[in-house]
Amino acid sequence: MGSIPLLPILYLLAFLRLLCFVNGANSSDPSLTPIPRHLYHSCDSLLKEVKALVHRHPEKLTAETLREDDKGYAAEIVVVTYNSAKIPKNGNLKFRVLLSFGQHGRELITSEVSLRLLSILTGERTMPGVGLNLLNSFLDNLVIKMVPMENWNGRKLVEAGEFCERRNGRGVDLNRNWSVDWGKKEKDYDPYEENPGTGPFSEPETQIMRKLSQSFEPHVWVNVHSGMEALFMPYDHKNVTPDGLISHLMRSLLEDLNHHHCQDKCLVGSGGGSVGYLAHGTSTDYMHDIVKVPMAFTFEIYGDSAASSKDCVKMFNPVDEASFNKVIGNWCAAFLMLFQTGPGWLDIARQANFTDLGKWVSIDASVVDGRGGSGRGGKLEGLDLGMQELRTYFRLFMLSSVLIMFMFCSRISKSKCRPSMSSIPL
Repeated sequence: MGSIPLLPILYLLAFLRLLCFVNGANSSDPSLTPIPRHLYHSCDSLLKEVKALVHRHPEKLTAETLREDDKGYAAEIVVVTYNSAKIPKNGNLKFRVLLSFGQHGRELITSEVSLRLLSILTGERTMPGVGLNLLNSFLDNLVIKMVPMENWNGRKLVEAGEFCERRNGRGVDLNRNWSVDWGKKEKDYDPYEENPGTGPFSEPETQIMRKLSQSFEPHVWVNVHSGMEALFMPYDHKNVTPDGLISHLMRSLLEDLNHHHCQDKCLVGSGGGSVGYLAHGTSTDYMHDIVKVPMAFTFEIYGDSAASSKDCVKMFNPVDEASFNKVIGNWCAAFLMLFQTGPGWLDIARQANFTDLGKWVSIDASVVDGRGGSGRGGKLEGLDLGMQELRTYFRLFMLSSVLIMFMFCSRISKSKCRPSMSSIPL
């Protein structure tokens, strides 16, 4: 019997090994926890359920699919809008919230929270201790835009077996691709974990989210992650928090959530000061500094610190049914608390003249439901610009009036007719 050529066999084994790596060889490693398919939806089935919810509740939910592409790489993001009362009750203004889940592919639990939260908002599921009347009493004055799965392409890689993949479909970390302090690398920089891309907003997913945030102008932004338990406010790229009243209000809100839903165990503070490393080019820092969102947060909703760093399914996601249900129930309740109490915190800031008046006008339904034009959108943009012009003209009018009065009175009698400058607002 002739001998079998060794070289072709080695080539074949090498090819099979490469093929297994591309298709997720680590999923067959017995030491790693597989995705509990009985608990977690696939990305396709989750988005299918989201769209089914929208179809069943058109009076409360609308959905749109936003698409961008770059050099042959394309991304689609489904955005769901909750707006139960098209006209605010009691003359109140609409409180706008923008939530993003699933920015990192391996963080499966975050998208499950979004699906459950949508089912609660529509009334298909209930929360213990939260009656429908109470829920509707504060939801009627909210507009919520929710991204259930920001990184669909990266999530597909995880489901194919690359359990530790956090980046998008072409290897870029979407939470390092924003413009605030983009591209800076710390000494422990890991390109697998933190590749920022070729430039700010190089990725279609980030381009979509930037346009969404600029057109919607939320009062609150929450970027939902897993890997630990924490409630972060800006900044991620430096070990400080913003100055002034709004910083104290953000911290107070987070401390309330920590007490009621983390049993005071969550880290609270700036991401850069609390997590143990600085992160550059993050979405939350961009929302705070550029979009000027009054309250911008990052929520870390679960982490198993005892899991191996290679066992990413277990590290970033609960893998037993009891923990799974506990995490989802607890964080849905936390979001409901945010929806209920958030307007009160922001009203304090508004009364203290923290925010620009334009951010507090009610917006028309076409903008809310995503049917408006580009930029800041439709009537909102025109109204904002008009208000800015009116304020500018008013200040110029007052200033010119003061100058004319001063010149007129000084000519007649400096002693009798000089105006009191401190009594005239500028």
